[in-house]
Amino acid sequence: MAVAVLIRGWGPPVKAIVPVPPSRPRSSQPVMHIAQGIGTLLGIPVYDVVRKAPTAKELKDVFEYHERLKLLANVHSVTSSDLRGKAVLVVDDLYRSGATLNAVAASLTSQGKVREVYVFCPTRTRSSS
Repeated sequence: MAVAVLIRGWGPPVKAIVPVPPSRPRSSQPVMHIAQGIGTLLGIPVYDVVRKAPTAKELKDVFEYHERLKLLANVHSVTSSDLRGKAVLVVDDLYRSGATLNAVAASLTSQGKVREVYVFCPTRTRSSS
């Protein structure tokens, strides 16, 4: 409920919610539950249209931002043109450096032709310094 109040108060003009693909497959994906919950509360459809290449490396032990960006280059693909021209809310469950969110946003704008990308992420990792 608090998430809906926060996003309504923020007021991004989004017409779709897009979850970030998970780092590794699980039977239950937290990011999908978060995205679907927000979509239900706000009456905004969720589009699970971003895929991560199976050959993508995990980033949990990569701390340098530019190295993370390099590993994320061309890793994501958009599987639908349904979002063309729309403003979307990208939802991830964990924010570390922003590299994953930037890579997903770049794929959505270049491949999916979305108009604008907004981001919601409820958790931020602690700094290692």
